[in-house]
Amino acid sequence: MQKEIGTFDVYHKTLDKLKGEGILLLAGNPPNPMTIGWGTLGEIWHIPIFTVLVRPTRFTFNLMENSRSFSVCILPDHLTKKVAFCGSVSGRDTDKIKNCGFTLEKGIRIDTPNIAESDFHYECRMVHKHPLNASRLDPAIDARFYPEKDYHTVYYGEIVGVFRH
Repeated sequence: MQKEIGTFDVYHKTLDKLKGEGILLLAGNPPNPMTIGWGTLGEIWHIPIFTVLVRPTRFTFNLMENSRSFSVCILPDHLTKKVAFCGSVSGRDTDKIKNCGFTLEKGIRIDTPNIAESDFHYECRMVHKHPLNASRLDPAIDARFYPEKDYHTVYYGEIVGVFRH
């Protein structure tokens, strides 16, 4: 059973996982879990926001472009290898949900499901998106992270609920 918790109650754990093994972004129907290591949590427009970045070359990109919501799932430490697996193969070629043995749960406040094996997850309603503007990007960041010029699109999700499993 899922229990709602405060929007920023697991803020530090989420950031630790982002800096560590990563967390899973889910979007689309059927959903595809993509491992992410970049994202931010905060407030914009007086609402809680989770921002995630997806490159146009990723399978998840079209799923995000055609979604009105996404979930962000933070898995327990013993599932680190499954998080790594989701970051090493493409959803174009592999059913990651089936391969990892994940159980999908219906979203409580959004259409996008979440992974039942998560410690907790964020449910986010898409409120804005924009591609990175290369001409305004710090040249050092551009050189280090975009040698192939495959700039991310940034997606802003209003956090409409955070749930502990």
